[in-house]
Amino acid sequence: MDPKEFQRKLKELEHQFDTNPVNNKSHNLTDCTRCSSCVFCSGSNRCYKCSYCDNCDNSTNLTHCSSCSGSHSMANSVDCSNCTNSAFLVMCKDMTECNYCFGCVGLSKKDFHILNEKYSRSEYFKITGLLHKTLRVRKP
Repeated sequence: MDPKEFQRKLKELEHQFDTNPVNNKSHNLTDCTRCSSCVFCSGSNRCYKCSYCDNCDNSTNLTHCSSCSGSHSMANSVDCSNCTNSAFLVMCKDMTECNYCFGCVGLSKKDFHILNEKYSRSEYFKITGLLHKTLRVRKP
C-alpha cells in the first residue's frame, strides 16, 4: 500500500470515529459519547466497561466513580486522574493499588493517606469528613 494512501485512510477512520457519538454495546447511558460496554453512566466520554459512573473520560472498568479520567479498574472514587487498581480515592492523581486516599499524588500500595501522609483509620475518616464539607467534594 502506498504510504500516502495509508495516511489518508487512517485520517479518514480517525475522523469517522471522532464524529460518531455511538455508544456500542452499552445500556441505559445518559449524555455519554463513544462509550462501549458501559451501563448506567451519564456524561461520560470514551469509557469501556464502566458502571454507575458520571462525568468520566478515557477510562476502563470503573464502578461508582465520578469525574475520573485516564483511570483503570477503580471503584467509588471522585475527581481522580491516571489512577489504577484503587478504591475510595478523592482528588488523587497517578495512584496505583491504593485505598482510602484524599488529595494524594503518585502513591503505590498505600491506604488511609491525606496529602501523601499516613493516618490511622479513625483519624482519616474524621479529617476527610471535615474536608468533604469544607471543600464541598462529593463523598465516594
